[in-house]
Amino acid sequence: MKKLLLTLGLMAVLVQGAGAWRPAGWVYHNHPWAYDSATGDWHWFNTVDRQWVVNMSNGQWARLPNSAMATGWVFYNWAFAYAQRNGAWHWINGADRQWVVNMRTAAWSRFGVGGVPPVPVGFVRVEGGVGSNITVSHSFYMGKHEVTWAEWQAVQAWAVTNDYVFSGNADGCATNHPVQSVNWYDVVKWCNAKSEKEGLTPVYTVSGVTYRTGEQDNVDANVAANGVRLPTWDEWRFAAEGGIHGQGYTYSGGDVIGDVAWFVDNSIWAACGYGMSDRGTWPVGQKAANELGIHDMTGNVWEWTFTEAGPDTRYCPGGSWWSTAGNSLPGTAWNRGAEQMNTEVGFRIVRNAP
Repeated sequence: MKKLLLTLGLMAVLVQGAGAWRPAGWVYHNHPWAYDSATGDWHWFNTVDRQWVVNMSNGQWARLPNSAMATGWVFYNWAFAYAQRNGAWHWINGADRQWVVNMRTAAWSRFGVGGVPPVPVGFVRVEGGVGSNITVSHSFYMGKHEVTWAEWQAVQAWAVTNDYVFSGNADGCATNHPVQSVNWYDVVKWCNAKSEKEGLTPVYTVSGVTYRTGEQDNVDANVAANGVRLPTWDEWRFAAEGGIHGQGYTYSGGDVIGDVAWFVDNSIWAACGYGMSDRGTWPVGQKAANELGIHDMTGNVWEWTFTEAGPDTRYCPGGSWWSTAGNSLPGTAWNRGAEQMNTEVGFRIVRNAP
């Protein structure tokens, strides 16, 4: 194994950095670290058997020659690890020392095991790759179901006390039904508010400032942010078709639309409607999920995406409780003006995944 060296200059930088990354109230444990200046890799020592170390760049374990404290290795008792490959600090979970949290992205991962971080509550991990009709190269988390009226209200209540201004009048049939009557501008601002409320980095900005007010069409997306956001049209369609696990179904999750969707030809109608023979939305998650475990990507409400379909318009796929079967195909989208809102339109959220 290559001899490990640590220059005085690098040591000074890291000693300064370590304290800066220690948030108040966290629990710290002593873990020895070593840095390989030849490869730029950090190694973490297994505290049970210190002859074994894990390479933080590739997750591979190796055994130190001769003794637990071999000549030429530099040791530090830190509760932190630095991933040279992505410039991210990690903090060791004191309850289970194999789990670490990335201090830059807030994503958890497991040392030396090759596992993936836990999926955030309410989301499904969508692995990137080749799907039935479309390819998406990156992985992401997608909401298991559409944002509910209760979820919208909880975030909006926080938002309006923190400098957010919504222009529309969102509504919902019941707390566990999807929120509807939301325009694209308010949905994007709501995503930023949810991110801030949960201590995540907001995705959307206007001229470099977090988007909180007005109806702006020049909204930029920070693709590196860990906050919640709208899916792109490609991400939405990829997930609706089951991603890399897609079975080529006609609708999202099946060939029989009534098994997977609330739509206009259903024989049973919602208990609360909108003046149209009691037709309306239904509680989320009641119909069968697709191959990824995602519900209601066919029917219930059309869902906003971030992707532009034309000037001041966005792709809005999925079909609704008022759509025909032909309008509910995963590859079908309604091109809607960003300011429009009605009882057929809602949304679901996604987050970046490591």
